[in-house]
Amino acid sequence: MQQFDEIDQPVWLPTLDHWAQRLGLLRSLLLLTLLGWLAALLCSWLAIRVLGQGSFLIAAIIASACSIGLSLLFGYLLLGLVRYQHSTQARLARRAHQDGLTGAYNRRYFFDLAERELARAQRYEMSCALLLLDVDHFKQVNERCGPICGDQLLCEICDACTETLRQGDVLARVGGEAFAVFLPHTDPLGALDVAERLRERIARLGFHWRGQPVPVSVSIGVASLRNEHLSLEQLLNDADRALANAKSQGRNCVRAGDGGVGGRSSFVSR
Repeated sequence: MQQFDEIDQPVWLPTLDHWAQRLGLLRSLLLLTLLGWLAALLCSWLAIRVLGQGSFLIAAIIASACSIGLSLLFGYLLLGLVRYQHSTQARLARRAHQDGLTGAYNRRYFFDLAERELARAQRYEMSCALLLLDVDHFKQVNERCGPICGDQLLCEICDACTETLRQGDVLARVGGEAFAVFLPHTDPLGALDVAERLRERIARLGFHWRGQPVPVSVSIGVASLRNEHLSLEQLLNDADRALANAKSQGRNCVRAGDGGVGGRSSFVSR
């Protein structure tokens, strides 16, 4: 996902905006024109007074200097405003499709993106898969350690997933402690391998809160694209059923949906 540099608001922008709102567009433009004209007259008067003489050449030099100076000033202000506007638009665009806590894609943007990727895979007969991850016993973590600990845990899980996945894979937070991953160009065995690597990476987090270790694991359901899948909803339902199987069979394991290859499990004692 492309990142943009965030630029602080220019210090002069609130003042300029305040006066522009009070005066209106036409009056503000006339005022700026008047100020520029007065600045040019003042510079000319000061230069002629210092030199003690006036001529066409001196007037031309002064006018040119004033023009260049004012152009640089207003150009600097305009470019600063343009850069700030671009940064603001980029920041708003990110917030429109990012989860505010973890920085992963949000649910709405994920499904829009997954719909397009699924349609492309079906059109060109390419393989793809969908993973659903659920953090095991997350409610207990919140009750025992507090919601701040839970939020930090979700962020670290998201970071671990990002480090493990390929650049083209799509990660999103789709619920409180639930994540989804869309894997383009991935066959059933490859999807299971990715899911198992994610499970192992998260199990090795070594998460601590206030000096105390907090056990961390995830259950993962895997659904690979088949001919019977006509929509993203059907693929999602397969992954959801596989996730339910993983949770019912002890958690901290990977399970495949209908028609997939059975996943491995690795149970941890509680």
